[in-house]
Amino acid sequence: MASTQHTIIFVPHARARFIKWRVSSRRLAVGAATLGFLALASVFTTWSFFTNTIDRNELARIHNENGELRKVNESFEGSIRNLERQLAEFEDRTHKLAIVAGLEGLNVGAEAGIGGADFPGQAATLIETESEIGWLERRANVVLSGLRQIESTLEERDRWISSTPAIEPVKGILTSGFGRRRDPITGRQAAHHGIDIATAPGRTVRAPAGGIVVEAGRVGGLGNTVYISHGYGVTTRYGHLSKIDVKPGQRVARGDPIGRVGNSGRSTGYHLHYEVRVDGRAVNPIAYMLDRAS
Repeated sequence: MASTQHTIIFVPHARARFIKWRVSSRRLAVGAATLGFLALASVFTTWSFFTNTIDRNELARIHNENGELRKVNESFEGSIRNLERQLAEFEDRTHKLAIVAGLEGLNVGAEAGIGGADFPGQAATLIETESEIGWLERRANVVLSGLRQIESTLEERDRWISSTPAIEPVKGILTSGFGRRRDPITGRQAAHHGIDIATAPGRTVRAPAGGIVVEAGRVGGLGNTVYISHGYGVTTRYGHLSKIDVKPGQRVARGDPIGRVGNSGRSTGYHLHYEVRVDGRAVNPIAYMLDRAS
């Protein structure tokens, strides 16, 4: 079958001669296909150019971000190393404090290790970092718990020390010691539950330790007397006072004035009768007068 012929007329301008082309349908189809192919190729080339440009920019941006993240990661790892060194120092100091506090068995070291399987790639770094941070947190909690226990122990020891008689209630001459002696009034052998300190009348008598006044007033042969409870089963007594400067229920600290030396009650002269009792049993007060000259 013969191909259909087509005539294409080109008119340059109104007065010019027509230009005619006669083409077959086959050639026209081939030309149209060629133009379509060229158009598609142009569109694909343009799209590929812009796409590749965007991809290169994105890759450059990701590369820069990775570099920044690498720097941050290195800085973070350095911070973890410094934190671990400081924590090890705190553990060592806490252990020494525990020994001072008498808590040698307190476990505040880093004996407990940490481990696990190796994981490839970036995920392994994240897993190991999180695991290490958790380990440091557990060690820090152990140190914190140990410090609280040490603090509690030292506070209790400080209360015990501040509540233990340790100074002379008054300066003077020891005229009668603790134990059996000849009674100065009757002349017979009798138990003396404290010591007698002779000194100038009216001299201030001071509490040898912190405590609470449980009695302040006239007590039989002791005359004007003050009783102080220091806690931990320790009490002290001060007899023959000329004046009482405290009241029952009053809290006193070591060195606070509690009365004045006198000659009240069953006494042969101005002096202070001083007793120390532990769990109700009288003990020698000399052992609790650490500032007394030997």
